[in-house]
Amino acid sequence: MTFGDRLREYRQHRGWSLADLSKATHYHRSYLSNLENGRKVPNEDLARVCDEVLRAKGELIAAARGDTVSKLDQTPWQTAELIQRMQASDTTAGTLESLHSTVEELCCQYNHRDALGLRQEAHSWLQHVAGLLRRPVGLKAHADLLVAGGWLALLAGCVEYDLGMRTAAESTRTAAMQLGLEAGHPEIAGWGHEMTAWFALTQGRFRQAVDAAQRGQAVAQRSSVHVQLIAQEAKAKARLGESDLHAVLENGKEILNRLPYPDRPDNHFKIDPAKWDYYAMDVHRIAGDNDLASQYARTVINDNITPDGHELSPMRVSECRITLGIVAGREGDLEQAVGLGISGLKDGRQSKVHLQMIAGELDQELRRRFPSEGLVTEFEEALRGI
Repeated sequence: MTFGDRLREYRQHRGWSLADLSKATHYHRSYLSNLENGRKVPNEDLARVCDEVLRAKGELIAAARGDTVSKLDQTPWQTAELIQRMQASDTTAGTLESLHSTVEELCCQYNHRDALGLRQEAHSWLQHVAGLLRRPVGLKAHADLLVAGGWLALLAGCVEYDLGMRTAAESTRTAAMQLGLEAGHPEIAGWGHEMTAWFALTQGRFRQAVDAAQRGQAVAQRSSVHVQLIAQEAKAKARLGESDLHAVLENGKEILNRLPYPDRPDNHFKIDPAKWDYYAMDVHRIAGDNDLASQYARTVINDNITPDGHELSPMRVSECRITLGIVAGREGDLEQAVGLGISGLKDGRQSKVHLQMIAGELDQELRRRFPSEGLVTEFEEALRGI
């Protein structure tokens, strides 16, 4: 599908006219019409602006590059060639650039790829990087390899935790933190703290989650992870019943607005405005702001479903459905609450520990409001299934 086709598809999916798109992007309506009809070729800056305002999560950027298919899937021979170069201790700039592209591609597969398969591939690449680090290389190449290894370890640790492998995830997280510190890379080190906060949050250790998030902010240096750390702090504070949530959320939104829109918003370790809505939804749900929680949940679902119905981030969509289920339960609609809750537990890409926490919060709401209803038992049976 061409860029023009994708642009028209997303514009219509959002319910926008060409005039609406022109107003949001500051590009002339006739020029946008020519793009949609294939009479003009897009540049990457325009594609990035359109992707941001239409919340296409990198789809329009990829279409502009003529690369809607994963680079690794499209040209698997490049992966084999890269491994051969690395085994031959080839640490030229070209090899390292290819390695970083491969690592980023893997990070972009986090939201939808089978967790076990992704973990296996991340560990395989970590072994190749570790082998090169044991050989004599230049200082710059050594630093580049540490960075690549750091991102790979972060990815592997996240997937391990999604699979319920808590001990392995903590070990991998520690390794990622060490690689980030050795490389002098504050963003990788910040993500190491973020994982500590995430682990603590999902295990009910909310005060420790706040502490880890604040430690991470001290080293993150206003990078993308700084925003995620603020989000984790807000989510933990909401569960502690603290009252300064608005100030925390505003601080995170302010920092996010100053960051450039990411080239690959589908990268798990990059934050874009759509992802911030997902965090705000959680905070408002816990704080009891039902209207805002529902508004954010519907926005996130809309942002993560393509015009043809494909879910870009099944994990986010699942949590949004459970959020809408919690709001329905609070409003007295048990049938809708259970239906939404069960749909949020459906098979597919899951972060099991995180999903159990959110679904457990729905279960508590239902047990408190409908203590003797059979539908609640039906939901609990589905919850036990994960």
